[in-house]
Amino acid sequence: MAHNQFELLKQRRFLPFFLVQSLGAFNDNVYRQAIIGLLFWLGVTPEQRTLYTNLAPALFILPYFLFSAHAGQIAEKLEKSKLIRITTTMEIAIMTLAAVGFLTQNMAVLLVALFCTGVQSTLFGPVKYSILPSVLKPEELTGGNGLVEMGTSISILCGMIFGGLIFQLAGSHGPVAAATAVIALAVLGNTVSRAIPRAEAGAPDLKINWNPLPESLAIWRLTRKQLAVRNSILGVSWFWFVGTVLTAQLPTYAETNLGGLQPLYIFALALFSIGTGAGSLVCEKLSARTVEIGLVPLGAFGISAFMVDLYFARSGLAPASGLTIPQFVQQAGSWRIMLDLTGIGFFAGMFVVPLFALIQSRTPKDELSRVIAGMNIQNALFIVLAAVLGIVVQRFFGWTIPQVFLALAIANALVAIYIFSIVPEFAMRFLSWVLVRSMYRLKLHGIEKNVPDEGPALIVCNHVSYMDALILSASIPRPVRFVMYYKIFNIPVMRFIFRNAKAIPIAGAKEDPALMEKAFEEIDAALAEGEIVGIFPEGRLTTDGEIAAFKSGVERVLAKRPVPVVPMALRGMWSSMWSHRDNRMGRMRVPRRFRAHVEVAADAPVDGREATAEMLEAKVRALRGDAA
Repeated sequence: MAHNQFELLKQRRFLPFFLVQSLGAFNDNVYRQAIIGLLFWLGVTPEQRTLYTNLAPALFILPYFLFSAHAGQIAEKLEKSKLIRITTTMEIAIMTLAAVGFLTQNMAVLLVALFCTGVQSTLFGPVKYSILPSVLKPEELTGGNGLVEMGTSISILCGMIFGGLIFQLAGSHGPVAAATAVIALAVLGNTVSRAIPRAEAGAPDLKINWNPLPESLAIWRLTRKQLAVRNSILGVSWFWFVGTVLTAQLPTYAETNLGGLQPLYIFALALFSIGTGAGSLVCEKLSARTVEIGLVPLGAFGISAFMVDLYFARSGLAPASGLTIPQFVQQAGSWRIMLDLTGIGFFAGMFVVPLFALIQSRTPKDELSRVIAGMNIQNALFIVLAAVLGIVVQRFFGWTIPQVFLALAIANALVAIYIFSIVPEFAMRFLSWVLVRSMYRLKLHGIEKNVPDEGPALIVCNHVSYMDALILSASIPRPVRFVMYYKIFNIPVMRFIFRNAKAIPIAGAKEDPALMEKAFEEIDAALAEGEIVGIFPEGRLTTDGEIAAFKSGVERVLAKRPVPVVPMALRGMWSSMWSHRDNRMGRMRVPRRFRAHVEVAADAPVDGREATAEMLEAKVRALRGDAA
């Protein structure tokens, strides 16, 4: 297992795939920019170049509507490394056709090849993301997705730069250089793809429905089966909407608002791309190697904050024109603009990576490729909508580009609030992530491996402090319905979090027998719905740091519904601020107790038909060891 995401780059199960997808993104953008370079080289009129720049994105995106339903089924049915080799072989054939277009300077041939690259990308898209859960361990998903998003962002940027320079550097040999480059990159990608290890098909017995309309509806329904997955897909599509609006305006923004030409546009795009790559990479560190959707609200509001600041940094026209990159950097206020562009990209990466990881972790393996295909259809719709709205608000409403950015920032915040309001899990994970990561230095062991990705389960853990439920909820990727003593449930401020997290308050039989019975009914109903329920079987906080005997309530739950039981242990909590180790004043010694080192460990699930309170207590004791 890789201890950090960069170690994945040394391993055959990940590196060849990473290189293939990066080379594919690089070659696509080399090709598209080389076509623009050819148009300049041929000296065509601005009207003809404008026709291409409007027609090319439509030709590339059209296959996503036409063939995504087929692509999802094919990616589900075929062994994944074989499908990747097929798509990279297609790329060689397509780029050979493109080479003919460059050599003959035939724009019709180049546009046909561009449409074919869209077809190839449509087929590759579902396998690109569905292969990751097959080759990565659950705790590596966030880091792996971060690397893929970083590689894609940097490859797109480098491809645009390289493709744009081909005709400038090669001069009269430009068509030959472009033809050679796209074929060589395609061959290289296909060669590397042969090193990708075998990754089994998700549903090898799937019968392919070649009728696109009913199948598109079928995969659309698959994307909506789980509320969290459905809204994660909505979040990914919104990411593409925001990215499309922003990057579509950058060429004109660089000229009219920043005072430069194409080099300054590439520089602005580079800042955004580098920021996206950095934000994608930092997700693993911030999430402590779990699928941490608590980062999503932080990413969303970070995007809006930097986009609002970008509006105020330069809301009018540039004070000078014809600036080179060094000249722009020396202008007053330029560093603020550069920071804003980088910050937007950084938080965009932080926003989208956990969403991809959640989709992959929560979707059944035999449906994942089709769900990704359905997401690609929705992404394409949002990209087209973004392009149309960008044109409409500027041409018909007279908005300036900074005004477009401001409106986008407001819309982004409203969409984020909407998503988080209909899926409280996102907001609750964010609150628990902020509280726990600011108060503790958390280390996790075996969480992703042993907590089931789907279906009901019971979590049992030792009980040390008032913060235990919050720490566990920040450590476990899935939502957990915690059973907690009603007096802890009613603590001011924390009550809001516990209530929205659907915690189940419980009392002793002598204190409130009705509340106790109601709690057991809620526990059973939650397990029947396939949820995870968390119990502290000691029944009270430890007063001496030791684990007390587990009470029989856990056996009562399992007698009625024998679901898998995951033993978990908190280590280091006894010396933290909110335990009962000291008196009340001693617990508040912030300098000594703040940011305590705490570990959460999970063991393999126990069959609920065999589990007893005594057995589970022994397992939790062994997990905790001496690290009270």
